[in-house]
Amino acid sequence: MPSPAQDTPTRHEQHGRYPRAETVDDFRHNLAAVQARIAAACRRAGRDPAGVRLLPVSKTIDEARIRQAHAAGCHFLGENKVQEAHHKWEAMQDLDDLQWSVIGHLQTNKAKLVARFASEFQALDSLRLAETLDRRLQLEGRSLDVFVQVNTSEEDSKYGLAPADVPAFVRELPRFGALRVRGLMTLALFSEDAERVRACFVRLRGLRDRLRQEAPDGIGLEDLSMGMSGDFEIAIEEGATVVRVGQAIFGARATPDSHYWPTGTG
Repeated sequence: MPSPAQDTPTRHEQHGRYPRAETVDDFRHNLAAVQARIAAACRRAGRDPAGVRLLPVSKTIDEARIRQAHAAGCHFLGENKVQEAHHKWEAMQDLDDLQWSVIGHLQTNKAKLVARFASEFQALDSLRLAETLDRRLQLEGRSLDVFVQVNTSEEDSKYGLAPADVPAFVRELPRFGALRVRGLMTLALFSEDAERVRACFVRLRGLRDRLRQEAPDGIGLEDLSMGMSGDFEIAIEEGATVVRVGQAIFGARATPDSHYWPTGTG
């Protein structure tokens, strides 16, 4: 499903410049602006906007502002660091419709936290982690939606499986009964060169399309989680079904991205 609009730029030049949302109305305004960008990208690609899920990313955001975002309509939030996410979950259990997606690299010794509270995990990249998560989830009596993380930019600094290793990895996943495989996730190259960014998304979509021909029973590969504040329009043009957007909703972060990602992204 290559896009007919091949000249869509990135918006990485806005990185760190988005105004900080301070009120519920600010959040409503920002969410509407992002949804309008999603709808425009879908029109260019001939897609239905209903097929794209917006995942607001609340890393570094304090509880008071998350409550404002929730009041504005954010009921499913993404977090990079599991301990930060777990703390927020504990503090806001009164918001019983608020769900959490852990989207950053996870060490196996912290899998028990994800198993306790998360509704989704988007950074599955090893069988050891899959086994540990599955065991912890069985103990909790829970199951978990997961995405396999793929390093489509092939940068040494990024986590994720090499594309060539994904087919064999996916074939092993049916033995982990508490993991519901939903699709693939990637972090594109952080660059103002839109075509190099687009190439990462094209690569993930192509990999997913090939895997669907041979995926084991019970392994769902419908979803593609790709695209963030600076490049999600390109990701949508190339088939993203989930876009992870932080700064365009919450505003610029004081904490540098290197604290949350191995390279500058957001």
